[in-house]
Amino acid sequence: MSVQGPPDPAAEDPASALRRDETDLQRLDRNWLSLLQELRVTQTGTQIVGGFLLALAFQPRFTELDSYQLGAYLILVATAATTTVLALGPVSLHRVLFGKHAMKQIVRVADVLVRATLVGVAVILAGTTLLVFDVVLSRTAGQVAGASVLLVIVAVWLILPRAARR
Repeated sequence: MSVQGPPDPAAEDPASALRRDETDLQRLDRNWLSLLQELRVTQTGTQIVGGFLLALAFQPRFTELDSYQLGAYLILVATAATTTVLALGPVSLHRVLFGKHAMKQIVRVADVLVRATLVGVAVILAGTTLLVFDVVLSRTAGQVAGASVLLVIVAVWLILPRAARR
């Protein structure tokens, strides 16, 4: 005769074995720290590309840009500035709400801002590639290169994580 203990929840629900033993506040703190780490990476990249874009206006060949290239450039500068503001939003939000027991709201809003930041980064990466290839090679090369970068971003940032989750 064997004695059985309580049922193992992991045997019934494999996902439960991956759950952390943490309070809601600990989970919010962990999520906040994860968001901050993601922002560190995106802010650095956005600021480097934004600085590159701003420096272009002071190059001798800048006056040779046609209206399409100039329009793309200005859209990219505006997108880089907006993306930087979005990436800094969670820090500002945290500063304003610090000590007000609003970590749940901070994490929820910061998640939205990080997602919007990633959209901005995607536009900046694809658009900058488009502009550089357009100036160096041709309009068609620029459009193909920009679209290619956008496809890689969609594959790596959207499709791959969904496939890995399965």
